[in-house]
Amino acid sequence: MIKQAFLGEFQHEAENTRKLLSMIPDSALEYRPQPHLWSVGELASHIAEVYNWYEDTFNSDVFNMDNYKYDKGDISKASNIVEKFEANQKMALNAIEKSDESQYMNPWSMSADGKIFFGPMPKIQVIRGFLYNHLYHHRGELISHLRATGNKVPSLYGPNYEESQQIGQ
Repeated sequence: MIKQAFLGEFQHEAENTRKLLSMIPDSALEYRPQPHLWSVGELASHIAEVYNWYEDTFNSDVFNMDNYKYDKGDISKASNIVEKFEANQKMALNAIEKSDESQYMNPWSMSADGKIFFGPMPKIQVIRGFLYNHLYHHRGELISHLRATGNKVPSLYGPNYEESQQIGQ
């Protein structure tokens, strides 16, 4: 039953992520609100990349960063980021579907250079925080970046501001 809940939330939220990434205009990709923050393109690419972490989180007890290569991909066009998202979310969905719910309470950790630097903690806690909530956090940042550039954003949990203004008219 937990797996079914994860799948339902994943599918609903992947659609929200798709809507958001699909609304990014190429003209906004280089915008960054402050020099130390990610640009719209970098942030969107990171959101697409998080879906690449599902296999090592759902289906192993250690995410060994020595074997992982972060690839932000070609962020010169928003369509490239959407393509990356589409490929990674398919792999993520497959990872959830093949996961063994009886393993969700296993201790999970992330390591690099033979050292654990994240965890150990129950895998289910990592799934919620490291995967799901992490994505939601970065989507909120991306929405703020897009709003700051005067771009439209999708409604994700009911009407967005523009839609809510039209309801009363």
